[in-house]
Amino acid sequence: MSRYRQEIAIGKSPFADAILLVNLGTPDAPTAPALRRYLKQFLSDPRVVEIPRPIWWLILNGIILNLRPAKSAKKYESIWTADGSPLRFHTERQAKLLKGYLGNVGKPLLVEYAMRYGRPSVADTLDKLKLAGARRIVIVPMYPQYAASSTASVFDDVAAWVQVTRNVPELRFVRSFPDHAGYIAALAASVREHWQANGRADKLVMSFHGIPKRSVDQGDPYLQECLTTGKLLGAALDLNADDFLITFQSRFGAAEWLQPYTQPTLEKIAQQGVKRVDVICPGFAADCLETIEEIGMECREAFLHKGGSEFRYIPCLNERPDWIAALAEIATAR
Repeated sequence: MSRYRQEIAIGKSPFADAILLVNLGTPDAPTAPALRRYLKQFLSDPRVVEIPRPIWWLILNGIILNLRPAKSAKKYESIWTADGSPLRFHTERQAKLLKGYLGNVGKPLLVEYAMRYGRPSVADTLDKLKLAGARRIVIVPMYPQYAASSTASVFDDVAAWVQVTRNVPELRFVRSFPDHAGYIAALAASVREHWQANGRADKLVMSFHGIPKRSVDQGDPYLQECLTTGKLLGAALDLNADDFLITFQSRFGAAEWLQPYTQPTLEKIAQQGVKRVDVICPGFAADCLETIEEIGMECREAFLHKGGSEFRYIPCLNERPDWIAALAEIATAR
């Protein structure tokens, strides 16, 4: 019997048996058919698109799923690696490193990862943990800032699994961690290391994923949590208010989203004379299409085209040891 099994058997397990990290998701391949499957699941979630279902069904199936998959596949192809999707392999490595870290500090837990859309699914991974003997599971959505369209959607997916599971384990959810000291410290350390290696740019842009402004008007706390993270990161770096900007990326559709928008802001400051810019995406726990392609490629091109001379993207926390230590604190806090 393994050490883990022995601890379970004699009642010496910690407050949880397992941790499940859940990220947004990724297609299985950078192809139009794979993107169609992925986008259909993603954009069919009523948390993601809050448009009356009959109207949205017609738009999604009649227009978007016929036009967007091929275009999105080209974007994914530009970031695809020998290991596959960056989001998937970074999240998988985070889970493995977290498990190792917890074992080294005397908290041996099962740790798995899942994707809200795509594979491995939340339901399949919860089944896997349950089969392995987990009776108490901590669900950690890998979104530092809470949004109904991301965090709450993970809760929905877990709830759907609960509805069809007879013997449900004890579950605990991590809601968000926008001001967690270890998370902020890891972000700050990544920026300092970047500056030490490359010098400091004229401006630091903190780009968060956007959501519709209507969502905030209806009570979503996402904007305030993004501002909290941005201000704490600025303070940790001893920045003045005019040294950094907080912006929002990845707008979809015609509705107004949170502003200022990232790419137009980068174009504007380039035209105003800012020559060198550093961009970091604190709302993403792992690099993905939105950071590598949208920021690192599209926004870079836009900034340089408008007169900027140097655009540098600071990678997400990914597998940084200080981030894994912070994630352990976040997941095991009582």
